[in-house]
Amino acid sequence: MSTTTIESTGLAQGIWNFDASHSEVGFTVRHAGISKVRGKFTELDATLTLGETLAQSSVTATIQAASFNSGDANRDAHVRGTDFFDVETFPTLSFVSSAVSGDAEDFELTGELTIRDITKTVTFKGEFNGVAVDPFGATRAGFEATTVISRKEFGLTWNAMLAAGGVLVSDKVTITLDVAFVKAD
Repeated sequence: MSTTTIESTGLAQGIWNFDASHSEVGFTVRHAGISKVRGKFTELDATLTLGETLAQSSVTATIQAASFNSGDANRDAHVRGTDFFDVETFPTLSFVSSAVSGDAEDFELTGELTIRDITKTVTFKGEFNGVAVDPFGATRAGFEATTVISRKEFGLTWNAMLAAGGVLVSDKVTITLDVAFVKAD
């Protein structure tokens, strides 16, 4: 329920900063119709603002497109190039939430995702993993969330036909967030 109070989750209202060292923003896409390619972005920043209720909370994030990493240098160079992200022209991807709903364990985060200067509304389905104070006194919170997008809707249309039919890269891309935030002082 969007009226769930933040305090009932063990979280505190206010600003929470993205913990890049303990987070991953990744993707999965079908390759040649037979396998999945996984990758992640290694440079990003996000802020979680918690209000009194989930409905009064928000998230903003900016990802450096050039930080794309799938573990294969040739593929990474291709995806950073003009056929896909065109990082020289479109250096960042962004997300700005517009609604948060759900309860203390399961939530939906809806917002505007921008890739290649094309903005579409997406909804992440997520889980709250809990809150803990680390040995250094920092209060941390963890979340997981996923959404599926059509890469073509964001101008990512490059593809190659396979001899047996079908295409090299699927249109469907699953975005996975496994993120941590630290409560700001």
